[in-house]
Amino acid sequence: MPGSTPFRKLRFRKSGEPAEQAGATGPDTGPAAPGVPAEPSGAAVAVPPAAGADDRARERAAARRLQAVRNGVRKGGESARGAALYITERVIENAPRVPVRDLATLRAQFPGLGPDQLADKLIAGAAYATSTVGAGIGAAAMLPVPPAMPVELAAEITGVAAIELKLVAELHEVYGLRPPGSLKDRSMAYLTAWTEERGIDLTKPTTLNAALGGQMKRELRQQITKRMFRNLPNLMPFMVGAAVGAVMNRRDTRKLAEKVRGDLRARAVPWDALGKLPPLEQPAQPLRGVGGAGPGDADPT
Repeated sequence: MPGSTPFRKLRFRKSGEPAEQAGATGPDTGPAAPGVPAEPSGAAVAVPPAAGADDRARERAAARRLQAVRNGVRKGGESARGAALYITERVIENAPRVPVRDLATLRAQFPGLGPDQLADKLIAGAAYATSTVGAGIGAAAMLPVPPAMPVELAAEITGVAAIELKLVAELHEVYGLRPPGSLKDRSMAYLTAWTEERGIDLTKPTTLNAALGGQMKRELRQQITKRMFRNLPNLMPFMVGAAVGAVMNRRDTRKLAEKVRGDLRARAVPWDALGKLPPLEQPAQPLRGVGGAGPGDADPT
C-alpha cells in the first residue's frame, strides 16, 4: 500500500554463507552495530581465579567438619564402651555382696501367702525400690554438670542391678529352685539369669555358668550398654528426669520379673516337697540399700 513500509523479503542463505543472528533485522541491531562487541562463536567464558579458590576453600572446610564428626563419633563410642566395661566389672563385683532372704525368712515375713502371692509382693517391692533409685538420680541431675553425669548414670545402673539381682534370687527361693554351690556360685548363676532375663534351669548344667567366661561377660556388657542408652533420659534437667527415671525403672523391673517368674513357675517345686532347706550363706560385707522394701515389705536389710 502507498505510504506503508514494505516488509523485508526473506533471503535464502546459500550454502557456505554464515547464518544471520536471530533478531538482527536492521543495521542498528546486527553484529556490527555500534556498541555491541563482537564475540567469536567458539570462545568460552573464563572463570575468575577467585571463584575457584573459594570453592576449594569450602571443600577443605567441609572435609575438616566431616573428619571432626568422625572423630567425635569414634571417641564417643570408645567412651561408651569404657563406661559399659567399668559398670560391668562393678556389677560382677557387687553380685556376691547382695543379701538374699531364703524361703523360711520370706514365709516368716509374709505369713499365709502362697508362692504366687509372695512373688507378687517381692516384685512390687523391687519395682518400688528401683523407681526410687531412678527418681533420686533424676533429682540429682536437676542441674546437670557434664563431668558428673557418667557417675550418676553408673550409680543408677549398679544400684538397680543389685536390687533386681536380689529379686531374681528370691524368686528362685519362692519357687523352690535354689541353684547349688557356694555363695559365689549362686551369685554368678543369678547374674546369668539377670543378664539373659530368664530363670535358671537346674536340669541343664550349661545354664549354671559360675565361671563367668568371656561369652557371659560379653552378654553382660551388652545388657549394661542397653541399660545405659535406655537410662539416658533420666538425666534430663528440671526434675523431668526424676519422673522419667521412676517410670522407666519400675516398668523395666516388672518386665524382667515377669520373664523370670514365667520360667520358674513352669518348673516350680512345691514347698511340701522341698523339706527343710539349709539357711542361705550371707555375704560378709552386704550391700546396703538393696532391700527391695516397699510399702508392706518389711525388709531389715
